[in-house]
Amino acid sequence: MGRPENPIDPQDGPVQRFAYELRKLRDEAGAPAYRAMARRAGYSAATLSQAAAGERLPTLPVLLAYVRACGGDEGEWRRRWTEADEAVSQQPRPPEEDTDPPYRGLVRFEPGDAELFFGRDELTAQLAGTARRHRVTALVGASGSGKSSLLRAGLVPGLRSTDGAAHQTPAAVRILTPGAHPMAHPKRLEPAAGPGETWLLVDQFEELFTVCSDDTERGAFLERLLAARDETSRLRVVLAVRADFFGHCAAHRNLAAALKDTAVLVGPMDKDQLRAAIVRPAVSRGLIVERDLTARIIEDVGDEPGALPLMSHALMETWRRRRGRTLTTQAYEAAGALHGSIARTAEDAYHQLTPAQATLARHILLRLIAPGNGTQDTHRPTTRTEFATTEPHTEQAQTETDAVLNRLAHSRLLTLDDGHVRLTHEALITAWPRLHSWIIDERDRIRLHRQLTRDATSWQELDRDPGTLYRGTRLTRAEEAFADQARSALNALETAFLDAAIAARGAEREHAARAARRSRRAVAALAALCALALVVGAVAWDQKQNSDQQHIQAEGRRIATVAVSLRTTDPLAAMRLSIAAWHLAHTPETHGALLSAALSQREQDAMAFPDGVGQDNAILSGDGRTLLQSGKDRIRRWDVRTHHELPPINTTHLKGSDASAIGAVTRDGRVAAGSDDHGVYVYASLAPSGGGLLSIWARHTPSAAVVGHC
Repeated sequence: MGRPENPIDPQDGPVQRFAYELRKLRDEAGAPAYRAMARRAGYSAATLSQAAAGERLPTLPVLLAYVRACGGDEGEWRRRWTEADEAVSQQPRPPEEDTDPPYRGLVRFEPGDAELFFGRDELTAQLAGTARRHRVTALVGASGSGKSSLLRAGLVPGLRSTDGAAHQTPAAVRILTPGAHPMAHPKRLEPAAGPGETWLLVDQFEELFTVCSDDTERGAFLERLLAARDETSRLRVVLAVRADFFGHCAAHRNLAAALKDTAVLVGPMDKDQLRAAIVRPAVSRGLIVERDLTARIIEDVGDEPGALPLMSHALMETWRRRRGRTLTTQAYEAAGALHGSIARTAEDAYHQLTPAQATLARHILLRLIAPGNGTQDTHRPTTRTEFATTEPHTEQAQTETDAVLNRLAHSRLLTLDDGHVRLTHEALITAWPRLHSWIIDERDRIRLHRQLTRDATSWQELDRDPGTLYRGTRLTRAEEAFADQARSALNALETAFLDAAIAARGAEREHAARAARRSRRAVAALAALCALALVVGAVAWDQKQNSDQQHIQAEGRRIATVAVSLRTTDPLAAMRLSIAAWHLAHTPETHGALLSAALSQREQDAMAFPDGVGQDNAILSGDGRTLLQSGKDRIRRWDVRTHHELPPINTTHLKGSDASAIGAVTRDGRVAAGSDDHGVYVYASLAPSGGGLLSIWARHTPSAAVVGHC
């Protein structure tokens, strides 16, 4: 069962009376638990419970959700809310309501808040002394340790106070934050005219590493700051930097050397310092803080680093819920105590937005985040122009954006100054669970969005040079990350940049497609030309072959005609021409001429084989003058013209049983070759006076090859 609600007297005022009636409606509905109502209403249980707490009039959307969850008449309750709102607006405010709160909440202390800045006297004196001894000093502490407030409400008033004899009044005290472009106002880094030195207090120095992406500009800014090391520069520099970014300073050799032994560490407050920070601001406004409340807050803070903005905001909300002039523990708990007050304030502001405004608030808050890379996430100061909308009916949508920015600023979640939008404090990143979960869920997209913002700005500065547009995998990643609903997180410039990149990719693809089509057509045309050239070449070659063949055949027929004409007058020439014509072309004409020449030749001589000479073993020499015949122990020879037998070749030296058969003989009949019964070829030299064995060749060497070799 949940904790019982605090009793309300309906006679205390219109807000209390309205809350009393809401509780009565819930009781009539069976007193459902706030968690069950939250599931039906779409708002958190804490928001619905706060609507009936009687501390302030709930917003109309929250009221209607409450009534809907209890089954009430929305029209009737809308009328009641309007009446209650008018009554509250006409109700006179107590005098103390018109005074400024004694606490700053998430907002940093400014130089004008020095009268409310307590608990840091010793640290302020230490910082001032170190800065006067060294020309460059670093104030180092965790996020939420109070560095910005210490610079503004602690160091600055001390520097500006006239201390005559002890220290010279500065010529100027300038408070800077690097931002995305630290060199945007270089004159602020120069010493002011007049006596005394110019003090440059660089707050949130870590922005030089988290927000500034230009290495050249970062180097130039550091060089201008480090010029203060020169005794004649008339400059003194104090850098306030988060402890988790102090290591970045060591990466710069000259900066590391300048900060050696000059760092002032901002640690947690002790109990006495916390008590002063809690009680003395209230006393300065004539208020009282319950002792139990002071002890409770000191216990809650303990030694937790970065708890000061949580404490300041919890005290602010406790002051809003005070009773009379007293800040009570009950009001502290109603505000959400140390760790719940920021979340409650943020949730109350968030649930006062319409669904469309809530989506817009999410985009706005995530745009103000710089995801850490091995370090904690930080806030990102952003120009107001970066929130230009891309929605249709731009003027109306921009008005909606401005309304959300003003609503978040009114709830002290954002600060709007100098044309920039900032988180009131980085503590909001971790203390508001909803924002923290958004960052975790979209960390990669936030990083990609930060890069897209920088690239789109560079594209704009370069007159939208097409060469700076995304291509390839970078464009694919951006297109996938900001598809569909995520595209609404982009502003007008980022949308134009991404659309231009997509259009350029489409144009390049179309150009490539046209080039490919032209290439394919060129290849097809070239292939067709090659095929045509091959066909033409083949036809030409075939025609040439036919032409050559016809020319040869014509030449053969011409020679055959000449041979026929010489048949009777010069038979030998006719025979030779006929043979030549036949070898040149096998045509009916050459064939006929050859036959005619052969048939027309008369037999000039006849030689009968001598007795005992068989035709099987005889061979005629190439010139037709010698006849050779192999015998048992010799090779016999005859002169064909005289029919006389020539001296034989003696083969008795061979070991075989028979003389080898002659396989080949030279044209003049002087060299012959053959094989014996054992298959070994014989090389013989013939001469008119006889001859003999010349050499024996290998078994597998043909006789014709032997003769050709000889």
